[in-house]
Amino acid sequence: MVGDRVEELLRREENRALLDGLEEASRRVDRARDALADIERQEAEALLAKEYIRHLESRESEIAESQRDLLEARAMVEEAQCSLSSNIDENNSGDILAEETDKDVERLESLKAASISSVVGMLASLPISLYQATSFSQLLLHLATVFISCALFGVTFRYAVRRDLDNIQLKTGAPAAFGFVKGLAALEAGKPLELNNDSFIAYSIDGAVYVLENTFIFLSAAIALDFCFKMRLLSPFPIRK
Repeated sequence: MVGDRVEELLRREENRALLDGLEEASRRVDRARDALADIERQEAEALLAKEYIRHLESRESEIAESQRDLLEARAMVEEAQCSLSSNIDENNSGDILAEETDKDVERLESLKAASISSVVGMLASLPISLYQATSFSQLLLHLATVFISCALFGVTFRYAVRRDLDNIQLKTGAPAAFGFVKGLAALEAGKPLELNNDSFIAYSIDGAVYVLENTFIFLSAAIALDFCFKMRLLSPFPIRK
């Protein structure tokens, strides 16, 4: 009965406008729902787009940071290459081929180094020679020995140091080595060692004195040669043509 009553009311003409209004309202609601769904979909797409943009921005910052690191690494590599090239050039300056050097000039510079070393070595050893010599012939022999050994030291020092003029270990090691060798040779040529404490102590003291004396002589010659190198009075080995 209720259903029949409702159908009767709906079939009435005066209720037709109300029914049409309800249908129109229903369609507007559907359209509103569709519009709302479309807006929600657009908002979701916009949110995804924002997330993607933030992701791209973070990737862009990472790429920029990587580019900065790459530029810094490239600068460090270039600096290392320049340093390596300079070191190679410095090392190669001491390894010049024979055809790039003038042998006559090299012999002259070696002769100058031997002369300077022998003269300075003789002057440095003169007080020691005067103290130790008991005769004029012994004095001449001692000075001649110093002259020859210092001349050999001068040539060796020039070839050993080469163009590494700031290497203090090399410049002090060469005279120390010559001093030890010559001092121990002088000790061996002296009185023989006896198997007792007094002889051993005296032998050790004499050896230390000989080594110190000869090291002082060769060190004086090395200082003179280094001074001549720095003042350009003597050219280090090698000399380019």
